[in-house]
Amino acid sequence: MPVINRIAEFHPEMTAWRRDFHQHPELGFEETRTSGIIAAKLREFGCDEVVTGIAKTGVVGVIRGQGGGDRAIGLRADIDALPILEETGLPYASQNPGRMHACGHDGHTAMLLGAAKYLAETRNFSGTVHVIFQPAEEMLGGGRVMVEEGLFERFPMERVFGMHNWPGAPEGTFMWREGPIMAAVGNLEAEITGKGAHGAMPHQGNDPVVIASHIVTALQSIVARNVEPVEAGVITIGHIQGGHTWNVIPEEVLLRGTARWFKPEVGDLLERKFTEIVTGVAAAFGACAVARFERAYPATVNDAESTQLTLAAARAVVGEGKVKEMPKPTMGGEDFSFMLNAKAGSYIMLGTGRTEADPQVHHPKYDFNDDILPIGASYWATLAEQLLPRQG
Repeated sequence: MPVINRIAEFHPEMTAWRRDFHQHPELGFEETRTSGIIAAKLREFGCDEVVTGIAKTGVVGVIRGQGGGDRAIGLRADIDALPILEETGLPYASQNPGRMHACGHDGHTAMLLGAAKYLAETRNFSGTVHVIFQPAEEMLGGGRVMVEEGLFERFPMERVFGMHNWPGAPEGTFMWREGPIMAAVGNLEAEITGKGAHGAMPHQGNDPVVIASHIVTALQSIVARNVEPVEAGVITIGHIQGGHTWNVIPEEVLLRGTARWFKPEVGDLLERKFTEIVTGVAAAFGACAVARFERAYPATVNDAESTQLTLAAARAVVGEGKVKEMPKPTMGGEDFSFMLNAKAGSYIMLGTGRTEADPQVHHPKYDFNDDILPIGASYWATLAEQLLPRQG
């Protein structure tokens, strides 16, 4: 079964929804307009229940099929934007300066809304489908908050599923993996305190800029010389802040960065070595440093049985040849991992057709490919109908 005909019929509607979300992006836990539209649409579609306020701006729609049945599954999309100034120049570009849907969550939301409209209209399944619109995926852990606020207790389900658009993969191609598919995420911070001085008289101070430079260099030895080469780990410093002018040695420098890993023992090693290097290098220069290593997201790990179920749905929509195993996991992170830690499920990627030369996610010129909207919506609908076959 290819793209569902009924879903193809409202492709223009999904495109309009997606572009409206794109034009009005909202950051994590601030998605009041977005969640309001989602809730209104779900009610318009005839969902049996529409519950708002989970994790502040999250929305869950409950759609019950025909023929009874107590089985249930969850389908999840993320709804938040990023703090990025958009540079696409599109007619539907962000109207909120410094905020942008640069990761395709606008498309994720539109695809799940499309599936909800179809499922509420046709009810060609037994049991219950929960459509989960999750806030604050971008480093704020909205998935964790939804779980902590009782998502799976309030909406019992056997399995939960997620999907992300995937630039670089051919348009309409599904990419899958059993086991780890995305990395655990740690947030790094180091505050280095030296002694300020005139830039022409460095001997009168203790330069935290020089100390920070040594720390940044030394941190690159953690993975290169401590993590077993066949394992995966990343330490990246992405922010250095210190000083205000040309000729003044500042008193303090702040470093921020990210760590990524899959195996818990690798995460433990990264945390230990990061702290040792930051404090040890600073001490060697006669300065003080405070190191912080915050574990933000666990690794996203797909359940094998659930992944096989997703493959059957993906193949039904796009065919065997367009469903491909990812050769390796990505070091990107996902807070859907909190849902998978609490419930069996799987996370799959949908190719957008972008090449590596095109703007990728988290780039100020990135835009979602509207041509894949009916493919993603058909996948969600097919997954629900296959996992919850109609009885009688």
